[in-house]
Amino acid sequence: MKNKISPSILSADFGKLNQEIKEVEKYADSLHIDVMDGHFVSNISYGSVVVKDIKTKLPMDCHLMTEEPIKYAKDFSKHVNRIFFHAELFRNKNELLKAIKKIKSLKVKVGLAINPDKPVSLILSVMKEIDAVLIMSVYAGFGGQKFMPEVLKKVEILREKGFKKEIVIDGGINEKTIKLAKNSGANVFVVGSSIFGEKDRKKAIQKLNEALK
Repeated sequence: MKNKISPSILSADFGKLNQEIKEVEKYADSLHIDVMDGHFVSNISYGSVVVKDIKTKLPMDCHLMTEEPIKYAKDFSKHVNRIFFHAELFRNKNELLKAIKKIKSLKVKVGLAINPDKPVSLILSVMKEIDAVLIMSVYAGFGGQKFMPEVLKKVEILREKGFKKEIVIDGGINEKTIKLAKNSGANVFVVGSSIFGEKDRKKAIQKLNEALK
């Protein structure tokens, strides 16, 4: 399975967002869109009005950190290729399956995300119904956190249980932690400040790819 670098635009300069995206477009594999509602997480990021004006040929993943993912998915599905929402929002497997089905009906790929303190069993019970998994290696909605290596056990369990689709790791990814994430079985790496915080974005992505070799 191909290893992929997915820059998170949350770390980009929104005053020149399309210019920022152009600087990474040739070297990245996808773009990562973080949507926060101020409820599921305390911060607020941006809405579909920003995403619709993104100019890129890259596929886009949308991570809904929202209490009502079905409500938000409708707008974002018009502009992105894959939508992730949090499994821990739902009380039982049936409710979760209904949400997966509803978002799939919007003609996008669907993935599940979980925070570091949530069990991977939430995903194991429905893993045949989804297209990808996003494992948070920091808590959703807060910047500047350190990578939590203990979450990589969840990636290992998913692979051991036969999940053969993409596993995304998000939070605190840099040249050192990307190796740990890859070795656990993840293959898509969401990177924010380690790309957009550097002046030379091409070189930043090259270093991450070299660390994966």
